[in-house]
Amino acid sequence: MDNCKAVPPAVDEATVEIHDKALAVVQRLLIERGIRAHRHHTISLGLFANSAASWPDQPSLRSWMERHPPELTVKGPQGWCEATVTMGPRSGSYLVSLRNGSDLQAVRSEHPEQVVDLILTARGS
Repeated sequence: MDNCKAVPPAVDEATVEIHDKALAVVQRLLIERGIRAHRHHTISLGLFANSAASWPDQPSLRSWMERHPPELTVKGPQGWCEATVTMGPRSGSYLVSLRNGSDLQAVRSEHPEQVVDLILTARGS
């Protein structure tokens, strides 16, 4: 994501798996064209004390874990992020954010090659 402090809402494990597989297709297509791309996964973990746990049968510590949708970052020759690809939360479309400042572009999930074409076009300009 362009804003490193922005964290997308948590999703379930099945959604993470579906998004990861879709992004892997784009990553493979990019690698075939000699473009570096990396999938990133964000997991939020937390641990806190339960002050009300004064009984032996209640644990004094509680924890939580949230999974967030994966994203694919596309690196340029200098190692800078040229594009970020994620999946739409409900639509199942690829969402492409290009470094050149253009608007977020949606590409139907049936056409991962169009994501590659967008990235190649942005690299050429």
